[in-house]
Amino acid sequence: MRSAVALPLAILSILFAPPASAAETKTILILGDSLSQGFGLAPNEAYPMLLPKKLRGAGLNFRIINASAAGGTTEGGLERLPAHLKRKVDIFILELGINDAFRGVPVDQIQNNLQQIIDKVKTRNPRVRVVIAGMQLPDYTTDDYVSAFGKMFADLAAKNDAALIPYLLRSVAGDPSLNLADGIHPNTAGQKILAETVWQVLEPLAREVDTLSSRAEQGTSQSKPGSH
Repeated sequence: MRSAVALPLAILSILFAPPASAAETKTILILGDSLSQGFGLAPNEAYPMLLPKKLRGAGLNFRIINASAAGGTTEGGLERLPAHLKRKVDIFILELGINDAFRGVPVDQIQNNLQQIIDKVKTRNPRVRVVIAGMQLPDYTTDDYVSAFGKMFADLAAKNDAALIPYLLRSVAGDPSLNLADGIHPNTAGQKILAETVWQVLEPLAREVDTLSSRAEQGTSQSKPGSH
């Protein structure tokens, strides 16, 4: 009788148990401004919310935390960051700086703030992989400030061994059909292109993180007492 009851219970436990991968879900944190927040659009139309479908399609088990805010600056990002570091972060996408530039904040100060953000994330998550979303100002090569601002993102990526999106708004900036009436913020179609631009850099990184995580989990299970 016990065996007759035990078998159905065992089957039920398999059917209703959470998937083995549920405990292995990794986190991508995006800290940005209105470009990542999806200004003027529904939240699910912003590129960060288009990435989960791509991740699932690639068989990668990640959740997206979009900590972006319209009008966000590097100083504001520093203030908002601690609340989002209470959970483990596996990949960190940093998209800030353009609003500072619009306000004329010195490039050295912008870079210092961004470096502090990266340092804080790495302190809490030593194995985190960082992605820096680069931005450009108009007339990229004609002004010292504009040139220094554009170069800053590549410098940060090199210093922090981070992946670089050279220009987040590539193929979108300046195209009226891909932006809202303000000519600054991507519309739904523009956000889809941003998602593709980010995905080109994110996919290989996510696959690398996923592979390393799987190896670490396998190593842990094999090292448990009684394992062979």
